[in-house]
Amino acid sequence: MTQANDGAIEKEARIAARPETVFSFLVEPAKMTKWMGTTAELDPRPGGIFRVNVTGKDMASGQYREVIPNSKVVFTWGWEEEGGQVPPGSTTIEITLASDGDGTILRMRHSGLAVERRDSHADGWDHYLSRLELAAAGSDPGPDPWVQAG
Repeated sequence: MTQANDGAIEKEARIAARPETVFSFLVEPAKMTKWMGTTAELDPRPGGIFRVNVTGKDMASGQYREVIPNSKVVFTWGWEEEGGQVPPGSTTIEITLASDGDGTILRMRHSGLAVERRDSHADGWDHYLSRLELAAAGSDPGPDPWVQAG
């Protein structure tokens, strides 16, 4: 995990797909659920809903704050669990996409997390960004082992 001076989680990945392809996996529900979640309700415009059932039982939600086609997506994030440690919309995720030859450099920054929540979220982003790399490049990431039956 890389941490910025303010404690934000920072990740970088090179994806073997053009920025417009990667972008679609951040804003289209059917493509979102190929790499993260079982269902997704997305309205990719400032103030629009971001809601993903990540594991079949754990719902993440927030709002899109900024959407620049093929280059940047910013949304708030939190968990809809009773008495949760990271309430819906309480943290911010910024994803930028930069063209890199025939691929894309994705940079992600997750800010606003309490210290005790950073490691688990960093592990989660490692897991899901590796699935995004596969899905956006046209490969099937396979069943998500974190999805719970029920």
